[in-house]
Amino acid sequence: MEGSVIPQQPAPTPSAGWTPANPAPLGLAGFAMTTFVLSVIKANWVSGADVPVVLGLALAYGGLAQLLAGMWEFRAGNTFGAVAFSSYGAFWISFFVLVMFNAGQIAAPGNVGHAIGLYEWAWAIFTFYMMIAALRVSGAVLLVFFLLTITFALLAIGDSGAHTTVTHWGGYIGVATAIAAWYASFAAVINSTFGRVVAPLFPLNK
Repeated sequence: MEGSVIPQQPAPTPSAGWTPANPAPLGLAGFAMTTFVLSVIKANWVSGADVPVVLGLALAYGGLAQLLAGMWEFRAGNTFGAVAFSSYGAFWISFFVLVMFNAGQIAAPGNVGHAIGLYEWAWAIFTFYMMIAALRVSGAVLLVFFLLTITFALLAIGDSGAHTTVTHWGGYIGVATAIAAWYASFAAVINSTFGRVVAPLFPLNK
């Protein structure tokens, strides 16, 4: 069904009279808002000193809310959604821990960029293979993963080599990633609310 964002697999029969809501729009919205705020900072549109404003979002909305969406996707029998939302929810929680507690423990200040670059490369690899899986989901979701793969790669290159311009480009593409995720969330909510396709998600699994 196009309005579901991510295709649902057969799930256990729910209790009589109980209709589960689709958790994907929540996961996408949490991911989009947190990504948008951090990417605006990475793009240098606001001061880098504003990073602490991301931390609350990373822990609560991008982290906990998205992780819960992933758990609900497990209940719905949706492997792709469960892995995606649980993983990126965990990513944002790990980002919070990294900034608050771990980054300052790296022995040499010059190694911080290399360490963060490694972290970002690992997430770029994960995002790339999820992008391959998204080829059977929808055009909207595929665009999110395509842009996110580029975002992680640019940030990794920028942080590993202290290339400020490359980091800024990672921020620009990150903003585009957030907009694409917001659209996918909006489309699912509006289609569900109106009971028909108002905003297309461009399904690829037919």
